[in-house]
Amino acid sequence: MHNNYYETAGWWNSSYNYPAKRSVGTDPLERIDRMASASAVVMFSMSTCCMCHALKRLFCGMGVNPTVYEVDEDPRGNELERALKRLSGGPSAVPLVFIGGKLVGAMDSVMASHISGALVPLLKEAGALWL
Repeated sequence: MHNNYYETAGWWNSSYNYPAKRSVGTDPLERIDRMASASAVVMFSMSTCCMCHALKRLFCGMGVNPTVYEVDEDPRGNELERALKRLSGGPSAVPLVFIGGKLVGAMDSVMASHISGALVPLLKEAGALWL
């Protein structure tokens, strides 16, 4: 299946979808909304965050290729980080996951959904998982 994103491999030897660089609106919350709606699974991450890495591995282990936005590599990353913190309501902006354009939450919310069995139906409904 071909999409508008390119895949790249990191030092962990797995691939994720990294969006092509493009300019979007100036309001960070509107930008996040557009970014989160662009793919079935969208994750805002920091390239050096171990929790972000764990969620990437979880999704890839399930056969899901999330679109990953590395906030620390974005030229307007500081704006994004502040907006993500407001959305998350927590002390950290990342990792923050959207499935089907809807905010699922941070690591604790995603893991709780996975453990309770609610994550797979969300992924199927969003079209990120077919089995």
